[in-house]
Amino acid sequence: MADLSLLQEDLPEDADGFGVDDCSSESDVIVVPSALDFVSQDDMLTPLGRLDKYAASENVFNRQMVARSLLDTLREVCDDERDCIAVLERISRLADDSEPTVRAELMEQVPHIALFCQENRPAIPYAFSKYLLPIVVRYLADQNNQVRKTSQAALLALLEQELIERFDVETKVCPVLVELTAPDSNDDVKTEAVAIMCKMAPMVGKDITERLILPRFCEMCCDCRMFHVRKVCAANFGDICSVVGQQATEEMLLPRFFQLCSDNVWGVRKACAECFMAVSCATCQEIRRTKLSALFINLISDPSRWVRQAAFQSLGPFISTFANPSSSGQYFKEENKSSEDTSVEDKNRTRDEEVPEDAQIRPEDIPTDPTVSNSSVKLEGAPDPDIGAESPRKPPGDSSLPCPLSSEPHQEAASNEDDKKPGTCRSASQLEVGASAQDSAPLDQELYNSFHFWRTPLPEIDLDVELEQGSGNKLSPEGLEGMPEATTPASVNITMATRKELEEMIENLEPHIDDPDVKAQVDVLAAALRASTLDACDEASEAARRAPQDELPGCRLDHGTAGPLMSEAVENMESALRYIHDDSDSGTSGGFSPDEERRAKVQDVVPQALLDQYLSMTDPSRAQTVDTEIAKHCAYSLPGVALTLGRQNWHCLRETYETLASDMQWKVRRTLAFSIHELAVILGDQLTAADLVPIFNGFLKDLDEVRIGVLKHLHDFLKLLHIDKRREYLYQLQEFLVTDNSRNWRFRAELAEQLILLLELYSPRDIYDYLRPIALNLCADKVSSVRWISYKLVGEMVRKLHRAAPPTFGVDLIRELVESFGRCPRWSGRQAFVFVCQTVIEDECLPMDQFAMHLMPHLLTLANDRVPNVRVLLAKTLRQTLLEKEYFLTSASCHQEAVEQTIMALQMDRDSDVKYFASIHPASTKISEDAMSTASSTY
Repeated sequence: MADLSLLQEDLPEDADGFGVDDCSSESDVIVVPSALDFVSQDDMLTPLGRLDKYAASENVFNRQMVARSLLDTLREVCDDERDCIAVLERISRLADDSEPTVRAELMEQVPHIALFCQENRPAIPYAFSKYLLPIVVRYLADQNNQVRKTSQAALLALLEQELIERFDVETKVCPVLVELTAPDSNDDVKTEAVAIMCKMAPMVGKDITERLILPRFCEMCCDCRMFHVRKVCAANFGDICSVVGQQATEEMLLPRFFQLCSDNVWGVRKACAECFMAVSCATCQEIRRTKLSALFINLISDPSRWVRQAAFQSLGPFISTFANPSSSGQYFKEENKSSEDTSVEDKNRTRDEEVPEDAQIRPEDIPTDPTVSNSSVKLEGAPDPDIGAESPRKPPGDSSLPCPLSSEPHQEAASNEDDKKPGTCRSASQLEVGASAQDSAPLDQELYNSFHFWRTPLPEIDLDVELEQGSGNKLSPEGLEGMPEATTPASVNITMATRKELEEMIENLEPHIDDPDVKAQVDVLAAALRASTLDACDEASEAARRAPQDELPGCRLDHGTAGPLMSEAVENMESALRYIHDDSDSGTSGGFSPDEERRAKVQDVVPQALLDQYLSMTDPSRAQTVDTEIAKHCAYSLPGVALTLGRQNWHCLRETYETLASDMQWKVRRTLAFSIHELAVILGDQLTAADLVPIFNGFLKDLDEVRIGVLKHLHDFLKLLHIDKRREYLYQLQEFLVTDNSRNWRFRAELAEQLILLLELYSPRDIYDYLRPIALNLCADKVSSVRWISYKLVGEMVRKLHRAAPPTFGVDLIRELVESFGRCPRWSGRQAFVFVCQTVIEDECLPMDQFAMHLMPHLLTLANDRVPNVRVLLAKTLRQTLLEKEYFLTSASCHQEAVEQTIMALQMDRDSDVKYFASIHPASTKISEDAMSTASSTY
C-alpha cells in the first residue's frame, strides 16, 4: 500500500484514477490497485462542488465547460430551491469572466436556462428576471463583437418565446436600448441597437413600440453623422410601420421615409426601395396614390443602378397594394351565388337606379303596324342575326351581363339565348328619350372603354323608324308624342360620333395599307363611312322638310329599295366596328398608332405611370441598364398585378404576358409556368381559353424545367377549362412520359400524382382509353418511387371505374392487370401485381367480395412463384393486410379457406424469409417500411 500511495501522489489532482496498474522497475512485484482508486474525484463531489471547482480553474476550456454544463447542473439540483438559487448566483459570477469566449458560451445557454426556469417557476420564482436578464442586457454593450452578437440573438429568442415579462421589457430592456442609441454612443453599438429595436418591435406590440421605440427610431432616421444607422432604419422601416399602424405611419414616419428616399447614400435609397411595399400597406389609398407613387417613380429613375434594380423588383409588389375587391373582380361566395353574378347585379342595380322612370318604353309606344315587325327594329328582345353576332373574344365584364336597362315585363319574357348573348340584346330600352339617353351615354363611356365594353348604340333603330315614316306608314298618336322629339337629336349625335370614330380608324390604318388584312379592314370601314354619310344627308334633308303633320310627304321612300340599302349600311358599320373590337381584344395592335396602343392600356386602378414602368420591364434595354433578370421579376409579380387590375383590365397586361411567355430565358418561362393556374383563376374561363390556353400549350412543348411548372399544377389549370377543351389534353398526357433526361424520375412521379387528381375531371371511358395506358406504363418504371405512386394511381382508377355504371371498364382494367402483371414473365411485373393488390386492399378500392372474386384467385397462385421476392411480398400482403379485413375474419367462406391454405403453404416454404413473414404476427412492421428492400433496383 505504501508503493500505491506513492503512485497516487505522483498523479495529477484531476486524474480519473482509471487503470492505475504500474510495476516497479526495481522489483517484479505487481501492485494491484484498490477498487476505490477507480472512482473519479469529480464523482465524489456534489454538483455545486464540481461547478465551483471548474469555475475557479485557470484553464479557459474548463470555464467554457462550466458554462456549457449549467443547464445539466440545474436539472440535477432542481428539487432543491436553495441549490437552484446557488447555481444562478454562480452564473452571475461567471458572467464577469474576462475571457470573451466564456461569456459568449454562457450567453448561448441563457435561452435554454430561461426556458427551464419558466417550466420550474414554482420552485425558483423570478429567477430569470433577477439573475439572467441583467446579464443579457449588459452584454448588449459588451466590447467584444461576438459577445454582443450572441446577446442580441439571445434577447430576440427570449422575446420570441415570450419569456420576458412586459414590465421587464419596459423597465429593463427598452431603456438600455434607447441609451445605447444616444448620440455619444459607440458607432457599432448604436447601429446594432437600432437593429435590435426594429426587430423586437413586432414582438413587443404597438403600445410599447409607440411609447418607447418610435421616438428614438425617428431620431435615428435623421442621423446625419452615420449612414449605417440610416440604412438600418430604412431596411426595417416597413416592420415599424406595420406595428404602429396607419395613423402613426402617416403622421410621424412618412416624413422620415421621404427623407430617406432622397438620401445622398445609394445604399439607404436601395433599402427604402426594398421595403416600399410594407410601407405602402400601412398607408391609406389616397396617400398611396398621390404621394408614394410619385416617390416610387423617383426611385425607379434613380441614378444608381442598384437602386433602380431594387425598385423594379419591388414594383410589382407595390402595385399589388392597390388591390381592391371591387376592381379585381374577386369576391367571397355567399348563398351559392357566384362573385361574377353578384358584381353584375350590383352594376345593373346602379344603372337602374340612375334611369328615370319616364325613360322606360311604354307598351303604347310600340308601333302596331304589321310592316314594322318586318324591319330591323327589335322591340321584344329578340336577337338580330346580323348585328348580334357574338365576338370571338369578349371582355370579362361582358361574360354574363344582361341588357343594361331591362325592367319591363316583355323584356323579362325574352328568350334564354338572348340572355346569354349580351352583344345581341336589343331591347326597347335602346329607344329611350331625350335627356336620359344623353345622360347615360357619358356614364357608360367613363366606366368602360369603347373598344372593349359598352359602346354607343348604333343608329339602326332610328333609321328604320324613319324609313317607316317615309314609306307612308303612320304611327299611333301616342308614338308621335314621344318619338319625333326624342329620336332625332339622339340619332344625329350618334351618327356624328360614329362617323368621327370611323374616320379616325381609317386615318390610323392608312400607314399600314400595304398589309392585305389592313387593306381589307380599311375597305370595310370606308364602306361603313359612306353609308353613314348617306344616312346623315338623308336625315338633314328630311329634317328640313319635316312638317308637324302625321304624314311626311317630302320624305317618302320606296321601302323595297331603301330598306335593303339601309340594312346593308347598318350591317357594314356593325361588322366594321365588331372587327375593330375583336382585333383590339386579340392584342394585334399592328393597325393602330402608338398613341392608340397607349390609350388601350389606360386604366384607373393604379397610377398609370406605375403601370407603364411595369410594362417596360420586358424592354430588352432594361436588362442592360437595370438588371439581367428584370424579366423574371416581372413574371414573378404578374399574377399579383393582374389581380390588382382586375380581369376587366387584362388587356393592359396581355401583350406583356405574351412577351414574357416567349422570352429567351427559360427561367422567365418557368416562372410563368408555375403561376399560370393562379392567373387563370383571376381571369376567368373565357379569358383563360382565349389568352392562356395557347401559352399553356407552348409550355407543354418547352424544356423540362418549364414543363415541370405546368405539370405540378396540371389539375388546377385543367379544371378551369370547359369540358370539351379539357378533353383535348387527353391526347397530350402521353408526352409527359418523354423527358430530356431519362434519369429525371421526379418528373414521372409528379405525373402520377397529377393523374390521381385528374381522375375526377374525366369520364370513365376517357380514363380507360387515355389514362389507363399511362398508369400501367408508370407501374413498370425503373424507379421504385415512381412505381409506389403509380400503384396508388391504379388503385384509385380501379375504384372509380368499378363505381361507374356499368362497371365494365373496371372489370376490363382488372383483367388487364392480371394479364399484364399477374402473368408477366418478369418477376418484377408479378411483384408489381402484388403491390397493386395490396394497395387495393388497404385503400378499400374494391369491396372485399369483389376483390375475392376478381383479384384474389390470381394473387394466391403466386404462392408457387419461383422467385422468393414475390413469395415474400405475397406473405406480407396476406398476413399483414388481407387477414386484417373483417370480411376474411368473420366469414367462413371458401375464400377464407383458400387464404389460410396458401399461408400454411408459405409457412412451409424453403426460403427462410418467406417462412418468417408467413408466420403469425411477425416482429417486423408493415409492408411500407420494408417494401423498398424487396423491390427491384432503382435504376
